[in-house]
Amino acid sequence: MEKKDSLAKFYRWKGEVLIAGALLAFAFFINRGIEIRGLFMDDLELWSRYQDLPFWKFMFPAGEDSFRFLYYILAYVQMALLGNHITWFVPCNIIINGLIAYTVFRFGRCVAKNVIIGFLCGILYLISRMSCFQISQVWGLMESVSLWMAVGILYCLYQYLNETKTQRPYFQIACGLYFGVCFVNGRYMVLAVILLAALGMKVDKKLRNWLLPVALLALVLLIRFLAAGSLIPAGPEGTGIFGGTDWVKAAGRGLQQILYLLGINTGAQGMCGLNWQASPRWVRVFVITANLWILVLTIVFLVKFFCDWIHWKSTLCNLCLFLLFIAACIVSNSVTEQIQLRQVYVSMTGFFIMLAYMCGVAARSKAKILPDYHSMLVCTAVIILYSALMFPVENFYRKMYPNLNFWNGQHQANSLAEQTYEKYGNSLFGKKIYILENSYGLTEENAKTFFRTFSRGQKAESVEVIFADSIRDFGLIRNNMVILREEPKFHVYQDITSFVKDLKCDAVYGYYPDEWMGETAKIRVMAGETGNIQLQLMYPGAMTGEEISSIYQDGVLVREIQIEENITYVDLQTEPYNIVELDFENNFYSKNAYESSEGTRLAMMVRITAD
Repeated sequence: MEKKDSLAKFYRWKGEVLIAGALLAFAFFINRGIEIRGLFMDDLELWSRYQDLPFWKFMFPAGEDSFRFLYYILAYVQMALLGNHITWFVPCNIIINGLIAYTVFRFGRCVAKNVIIGFLCGILYLISRMSCFQISQVWGLMESVSLWMAVGILYCLYQYLNETKTQRPYFQIACGLYFGVCFVNGRYMVLAVILLAALGMKVDKKLRNWLLPVALLALVLLIRFLAAGSLIPAGPEGTGIFGGTDWVKAAGRGLQQILYLLGINTGAQGMCGLNWQASPRWVRVFVITANLWILVLTIVFLVKFFCDWIHWKSTLCNLCLFLLFIAACIVSNSVTEQIQLRQVYVSMTGFFIMLAYMCGVAARSKAKILPDYHSMLVCTAVIILYSALMFPVENFYRKMYPNLNFWNGQHQANSLAEQTYEKYGNSLFGKKIYILENSYGLTEENAKTFFRTFSRGQKAESVEVIFADSIRDFGLIRNNMVILREEPKFHVYQDITSFVKDLKCDAVYGYYPDEWMGETAKIRVMAGETGNIQLQLMYPGAMTGEEISSIYQDGVLVREIQIEENITYVDLQTEPYNIVELDFENNFYSKNAYESSEGTRLAMMVRITAD
């Protein structure tokens, strides 16, 4: 008997591991193509604070009223672990999201008593278009952790409402999670409502349980007031909460979030990617059909509910718990001035779990409209059909991420990293980076911080970023220069160093990248603003006095230079920004100096400057 129990436990955990692995693999699959190669905006500012401030000042930044020290502890640990490996942030975010999906699976399976429905809850969570910020930004850790804790609160309260014989401290754990989530994301202070509601629905007569959430809320407000000088946190991107709120507009934003839950994008495209009116017809048909299946499930649930009066109280309390959770999250977002996808993710997750619960009630009800087995098959089929319809819809909307306000900025940062550090490696440090036009609005301070993220120590201080209007603003290209141009249509940078180098100094033959010149050479040089071209002739050997270098400018002999010193300077004049052709004929060569690939005898080194 003991051996049989051990085998059952082994197979149960084997199934858990397989499901967790499948969800994690799907998380990586669905988020393929999302990457962080360089930091920008809030992520860059956060990294700069991590790098420059001591731990306590990083945790409690001066002048910030969004008091979230617990998140800053987690962010500090994450940055310390990942270090300068910027590309590791996305895999880290995906792993965290995969673990949350497994939590959602466990919760969905618990309320539905069905593995398939629980698994689909995890899949629906991962495929949701709401995950854009959590995966693609370093700050996404805040949203992920706060969502995880909020779902944990809901799970503990569900268990608290439905526990009978066992007296596990679910309510106390929920209160602990509530206290923590308030210092990760202040938006979830509103969840105190569901703590009190759960006590009321449980008819809990223990005074200490009633005092606990009230005391925690008071303590949260007191800590916030003492530390940040305000009771209520600011909304996303500094938008206000409560102060001057137009409650009619707030109600509209609440309705907007309800439509989000039903798959209908509303609002500006910069906030949702693509709104309902601009969506293709097939998307709208799929969404409407999926909502019809939700309606079918709701009708079945209500029929079972009204036919099963024995369990009506517990069913109603559980349903109210889910609805209050979703409503509280919606209200907390509605008083801000803008609704972003990431704000709706928690209520969306609660919505998926509520659907699973409705399936569980419809299948397990004592009202024998259908046998339990058949009822569960019907409910499972409904969730499968809903998932099958929403999968292509969510996948389509994920392809609209480039329309989001922050997406192009991240794409530009990724491209800047690709064209600089990823291309040149540590040799980038010590170079001058010229960015033409700078229509993306990169500042020198942000640029300096951007390159610091790739280096340990002070190596990035040697990178100089210079903004130029055109290639005329600088002279010939040296080995310590990188030239970038913007491609606004695709929000990328292009490394045009080689192109500009050839344009400004094109070695037709006989002149090599290390500045050595053969016995004969032809070079095309672009003059600068003054039209003056300076040549520095460097002959490394002993001179006989008969070394002569003849220089032809556009086919005309302009100089015959007798090499009398190891370094000789020559000035040539032409029209500003004119491209001239220079031919060199040298009657000498340096002994033991040969161009390795051609075997040509080399005469001297020539450094060309054009101002």
